[in-house]
Amino acid sequence: MAASRPLVFVTGNAKKLEEVVAILGDTFPFRVVSRKTDLPEYQGEADEVSRKKCEAAAELIRSPVIVEDTCLCFNALGGLPGPYIKWFLDKLKPVGLHKLLTGFDDKSAEAVCTFAFSSGDPKDEVLLFHGRTPGTIVEPRGDNKFGWDPCFQPEGYSQTFAELDSSVKNCVSHRRRALDALREYFTSDEGRSFLANTLRVEENYNK
Repeated sequence: MAASRPLVFVTGNAKKLEEVVAILGDTFPFRVVSRKTDLPEYQGEADEVSRKKCEAAAELIRSPVIVEDTCLCFNALGGLPGPYIKWFLDKLKPVGLHKLLTGFDDKSAEAVCTFAFSSGDPKDEVLLFHGRTPGTIVEPRGDNKFGWDPCFQPEGYSQTFAELDSSVKNCVSHRRRALDALREYFTSDEGRSFLANTLRVEENYNK
């Protein structure tokens, strides 16, 4: 019965929804659906941005929601672009991201994914789940189908995210690791207790 309960993933990106559903599989106690909703563009550290986005989404949708924030952190640049990677990518494309490190010996980077969950009740704490994948920024390789995948080569692999088969990428990606943490929480005793409270919230809003 729990699996039939919807969890709204606030995104307009069909590819992200596809990855999330594939990674969570049938063991997750929610049925993930998507909804495209315009949210304010917050600034700050990744956790702060994630919390604010999730609170805004919950206020609009008034049911259990998750939002995602993705960072790409270049070690040579002190963690930049970080949470601003969306705008860097829009202007520079993957080839420009690689060129940012011209002149630096250190090409290492970390891909960071944060999922923020709200029960829909503003009194409940927003829960954060993180996933991190170390890697290297390289000249773009592979089909440019998904963000900065062509210029990020995960540690331990000779292929970029764009070159890896999706089944392999979904095992090692920052998104996979954040979603694993999300699933592990909601299948634990603490998470099941939290779910009982979210059901109460849904019933109150549906009265």
